[in-house]
Amino acid sequence: MSMFCFQCSETLNGRGCTVQGVCGKDEKTAKLQDLLVWVLKGLSYWAVKARKYGIEDPEVNLFVAEGLFTTVTNVNFDPESVAEKIEKALNLRKELEKRFKAAYYEKEKREFDEKAPEAATWYVPKNLELWESKGAEVGVLSTENEDIRSLRELLTYGLKGIAAYTDHAYILQKFNDKILHFLQDGLVATLDDNLKAEDYVGLVMEAGKYAVEAMKLLDEANTSRYGNPEITEVYTGTLKGPAILVSGHDLLDLEEILIQTEGKGINVYTHGEMLPANAYPGLKKYKHLVGNYGTSWFRQQKEFDEFNGAIVMTTNCIQKPLESYKDRIFTTGLVGWPGVKHIPNRTDGKPKDFTPVIEKALELGGLEEKPGKKIVIGFGRNQLAQLADTVVEAVKAGKIKRFVVMAGCDGRIKEREYYTELAKRLPKDHVILTAGCAKYRYNMLDLGDIDGIPRVIDAGQCNDSYTLAVTALKLKEVLGLDDINDLPISYDIAWYEQKAVAVLLALLYLGVKHIRLGPVLPAFVSPNVLKVLVENFDIKPIKSVEEDLEAIVQGK
Repeated sequence: MSMFCFQCSETLNGRGCTVQGVCGKDEKTAKLQDLLVWVLKGLSYWAVKARKYGIEDPEVNLFVAEGLFTTVTNVNFDPESVAEKIEKALNLRKELEKRFKAAYYEKEKREFDEKAPEAATWYVPKNLELWESKGAEVGVLSTENEDIRSLRELLTYGLKGIAAYTDHAYILQKFNDKILHFLQDGLVATLDDNLKAEDYVGLVMEAGKYAVEAMKLLDEANTSRYGNPEITEVYTGTLKGPAILVSGHDLLDLEEILIQTEGKGINVYTHGEMLPANAYPGLKKYKHLVGNYGTSWFRQQKEFDEFNGAIVMTTNCIQKPLESYKDRIFTTGLVGWPGVKHIPNRTDGKPKDFTPVIEKALELGGLEEKPGKKIVIGFGRNQLAQLADTVVEAVKAGKIKRFVVMAGCDGRIKEREYYTELAKRLPKDHVILTAGCAKYRYNMLDLGDIDGIPRVIDAGQCNDSYTLAVTALKLKEVLGLDDINDLPISYDIAWYEQKAVAVLLALLYLGVKHIRLGPVLPAFVSPNVLKVLVENFDIKPIKSVEEDLEAIVQGK
């Protein structure tokens, strides 16, 4: 087959994309991404060895995270960009191997003679054709045992999500090298044919622990720089004038755009997962951050086509740009698409230069005024803590019977309308807790409130699922319960890509059971591995709205 990828929820026929990704990824990019992950495993092998001999390489540590993030669904579709990272990984690996062997010889008084895995030794100078061939050889299907393959991929996808959240935090100068070390340990484990299924199950659970740590770190990074999110009404219409639309998750990119556009008569809008930025005091203080345009990532071709302004993709999730707006969309960070202009990374501690984006926005003339409604966001960890007494009182009084966590990802398939219908039909004493772009399925509905508490409590981006976990643990404590699963909370999670996998593993690590997962179960989970998850955590697929609604109301 030309390629094989089954890491997202929309993989072809629920089995795997073999010619071209449903996401738009071509076989060349797919094979190079497989090679990049494999080479990162080899680089991690030497990093783990070197650390035992006192060699710590911060550049290698962060690069492994960046490399993994590059291969998350809908991040980088540019084979040349992926190839550059393969080349850098090979060079870093060569240097680190050399340093480790010198340190080993100095301490052990002999040459290092352990047989290293091929991923740690293979080398071919840059040649995309040969690299693609090797990528096809070392991809997902190179592990023959279905259950071991399933567990290795579940672990790898969890690592990709952890890497993404950690990279965001490091950009904002918040560090936890133990997380980066675990990424390397996990990658090296996938090369070890001596490990059994139970070993990988243990590593998957440990990944859940580090997913919690990564989301906590990013929460600290965002709030220490921009303050704690506040309850905020966000306008969804447009104003007349030049405009820039910022999509993705990277708050620092948005901040730098706001600073560089101040006083230039340009309105800045958020899109997709950037919506929660409007609730941070350090960002909402900019008066030209005027609201949120559009909805979730998969509608961007229509919405971007209608947005007569410049567009910046800061992280996932980019779709193939239409020709109608390809000249006014820009990528930055790890995002890449062939032929799309890229804003280079920061150097020497200086901000990125968004001048090309600003010039394009002014050149285009801008948007016309279009009315929109206001949506309420900003229920971060600190804000929810302030509302804790009100919420607990409403629960004890029976005014709130149940919370339903409908967090996670949105996606294009029709089955995701399930979440809209479920939200509409939930009893009026049920409150939705959400984070991530899944909210766009119901955040424009008029669902009302309970004693001033909105029936859609929006905690923020997908990484802000940490807020929902902290809130659940606090609620357990206040209500005097012994088990988090005794709370009046149901979990109905929508997943799409690897960040959502990390969130799922975090919930499992925290002991959450009875999670409904949809719109489909992951293709990379084999029947035997699924059986383990069902037996230990009661993970189950979503069913019909009617069936799940009845079960949720009954607390099942």
